[in-house]
Amino acid sequence: MVKRLIIGMSGASGAPLTVELLRQLHDRCPEVETHLIVTKGGEMTLAQETGMALAEIQKLASICHSNSNIGAAPASGSFKSMGMIVAPCSMKTVAGVVSGYSDNLLLRAADVMMKERRKLVLVAREAPLSTVHLRNLYEASQLGAVILPPMLTYYNGPQSLDDCTRHTVNRILSQFDLDEGSYQWEGMEE
Repeated sequence: MVKRLIIGMSGASGAPLTVELLRQLHDRCPEVETHLIVTKGGEMTLAQETGMALAEIQKLASICHSNSNIGAAPASGSFKSMGMIVAPCSMKTVAGVVSGYSDNLLLRAADVMMKERRKLVLVAREAPLSTVHLRNLYEASQLGAVILPPMLTYYNGPQSLDDCTRHTVNRILSQFDLDEGSYQWEGMEE
């Protein structure tokens, strides 16, 4: 069976996370077929935060789907996958996931993950979080989604923003046992 991961990119800040995620999967896990879905907001954020055009990031994915193509393969439960990662995940996308409002392919694919009981990882980006955001994130968690915000860590001794990005991506990939283990806590000596 083909190992597949669906990667959704919505319009929240954090486009470098998607780029690094796709790079790591492309370079270290060539056996994993990646299906990329980018919202219009995601495309705009990609250009603003990385200077990359959509076509550049699409080269890192195995297959790219138009977010408006609600009939694409990831819209069906019969399309087997390991799961889905939405990175970054806007609060608008979280609200759509929680309410089942599947008016585009990214939201429909996320809905499929929940109905088929497959792993859905939401790399939620917002600060501060309002009560509505917190309620929606709680509800998404109750529905089975993994909420994995890109939190800064210091125990791994990051020297750059790129180190922080790689660390977060490894935490995301660990949800699918695809990480390189570089973020793991080794404990403290007495």
